[in-house]
Amino acid sequence: MDGLVVVDGVDTAARAALLHDVVAELPGCPRLLVVGRRPLRSWAGWTGSGVVTVPLDPLPGHAVDALARAAGITEPETRALVVRLAGGVPLLAAAACRAVHAGASPGTPGAVADRIAEELVQRLAHELPGRRRQHALRLLATVGAADEKLLGGGPELFAALGRLSVVAPAPSGLTLREPYRHVLELAYRWRRPTAHRAAAERAAAYRRELLTEAVTSAEQAELTEQGLFLTGDPELRRALFPPLESAARIGPAREAEADDIGRLMHAWALRGGFATRRALHLTERWVAHGVSSFHVARDREGRPVGLAGLLPISERTADGAEPLLQQYTGAVVDRGDDGALLLGAAYCPDPATHARLLRHILRRAVAARHLVVSTASPDYQALVRTLGFRPHGSLRDDIYRCGRRPEVYSNDFTPAALPWWLRRLGAEPAAGPQEETVADVAWALSRIRDPGALATSRLVGSPATPTVSALQAWLYEAVLELGTAEEQADAEAGAILQSYYLGRAGNHHRVATRLHLSRATYFRRLRRGLEVLATRLASTGRRT
Repeated sequence: MDGLVVVDGVDTAARAALLHDVVAELPGCPRLLVVGRRPLRSWAGWTGSGVVTVPLDPLPGHAVDALARAAGITEPETRALVVRLAGGVPLLAAAACRAVHAGASPGTPGAVADRIAEELVQRLAHELPGRRRQHALRLLATVGAADEKLLGGGPELFAALGRLSVVAPAPSGLTLREPYRHVLELAYRWRRPTAHRAAAERAAAYRRELLTEAVTSAEQAELTEQGLFLTGDPELRRALFPPLESAARIGPAREAEADDIGRLMHAWALRGGFATRRALHLTERWVAHGVSSFHVARDREGRPVGLAGLLPISERTADGAEPLLQQYTGAVVDRGDDGALLLGAAYCPDPATHARLLRHILRRAVAARHLVVSTASPDYQALVRTLGFRPHGSLRDDIYRCGRRPEVYSNDFTPAALPWWLRRLGAEPAAGPQEETVADVAWALSRIRDPGALATSRLVGSPATPTVSALQAWLYEAVLELGTAEEQADAEAGAILQSYYLGRAGNHHRVATRLHLSRATYFRRLRRGLEVLATRLASTGRRT
C-alpha cells in the first residue's frame, strides 16, 4: 500500500487494539500517522513495533488568535479570551469560538468555559461513561490533585479516572492536564460556586493534615505546592499555576552549561532593565561557588531555556551573598541555617516553564527550610508579598543601576511553619486571635538569639513584649514554664520547644529521637506548644 494512512482519535485501549488488528490485515506495510492524546506505545500490542512518538507542543498564542479570527471572532478582547481558555489546544480553541457564536458572553468566562467543558466531556464519553465519573472529573479539576480518599468513590472510580487520556499520575494522586483542568474548574465555579468553594476548602484542610504527618522533604514539598494551589489566590494561580503545560525539566546546572548561564543571565538583566555589566559581575561571583548554585530549566531537547540563582547560605558563600544582602548579610548568614537558600535571580521567557521554575524554587526552599529573596523586580516583590514573605527592607545601594534598590524578604519552610503559612495564605478564617500569632511566635523563637532579626518581628511593640529584650525574656520564660506543666502533652511540647529553639539540638529528627517521640507525635506536640505560647501572649497582652 502506497501513501500515508492517517488515523485520529486513538485514545482508548479498545481503539488501539482495533487499529492493531486492522493494520495486521492490510496487505504490505502501510505507513501510519496515528493521532491521540497518549503515545501509541502505551497501548498493548504496540510496544517494540518500531513506532516513533512525536510529541506536539501547544500552539503559540498568536496561532490560536489566528484560528479565532478565521472562525469569525472579530473582537480582540474575545479572541484574547479564546487564547486564554484554549491553552494552545486547537480543540479547545474551536469549542470556545463555537460557545461565543452560540451566545455565551465573553464577559462571563465561566459561561464560555461551561460550553467548552460540555463538549470536552462529550468527547471523553467513550473513555468516561456515567454521570458519577463526570462529577469526579469536575472535582479533580477543582482540587488540583487527588488521592483515592480525597476523590471519594472508591478504588474502581479512582482507577477509571487514572485511565483517562487527559489525566496523569502525580506524587499526591491523580491530576488533570492543563488546560483541560482550568476549563473544567472555571465551568464548575460558574455553575456551582458554593460547592466549588466547599470542595477546595475540604481539600486544603486535608492537605494540611497530611502535611503535619509528612516524613520526607519531598512529601512536604508536594503537599505545600498543593496547598498553595488550593489557596485559590488569583495572583498565585497566575504566577505559579497558569493553565498551560510545559515539557521542561529543571535541575542543577552542569559544568558544560556555564556559557548558557551567562547567556540567560544577560537576558535576565535586559528584561529587568539592569546594567548588564553589573549583573554579569554578580554572576561570576555566584559561579565561583560552583555552577550548581544555578538551577536550569531545559526544554524537551535538553536546551537550557531558563534559570534560577539559588545560592546556599553559609560563611563560605558570604562574599557571593553580600552584594545582594548588604546590611542584612550578618543577620542572614549568622543564623546558622546550614543549607538555607538565597534567591538572587529567576528568569524564563516562557510563562509555563517560568511557573514550573518558581514551583521548583519553592520545593527547594522546603528542603532547605528557609529561603531569602533579594530582588529589584517589582513583579517578584509583589509575588513574595502575596506569598506572605517577611519584608526586611531595601538595600543601601542600587546594585543593578536600574533606579530601584533591591528589597530583601525571607520565609521559613520548616515542617512546623508550613501548615500555618498555608492557612495564613488561604481564605480560611482564623479560629481565634492566637492563630494570627502562632507563625510569629515560631519565627521569633527561631531567632531568639538575634536581636537584629527580632527587631523586625511583629510581636515587638505589643503590650506584653514592647521591646526586643522583653520579647526574648517572655519567650524564654514561657518555654521553660510550659516544660514543667502537669499535663504530659504540654510538658512534652515545652521540652520540644526548649530543645529545638533554646538548645543546640540541630534538627527535628534529633530532638524527636532524644525525646523518644514518633515523628507524627513530635510535630503534633510542636504545634501544640506554639499554639499555647500564642494564646498566652495574646491573653497577656489583653490583661496588660
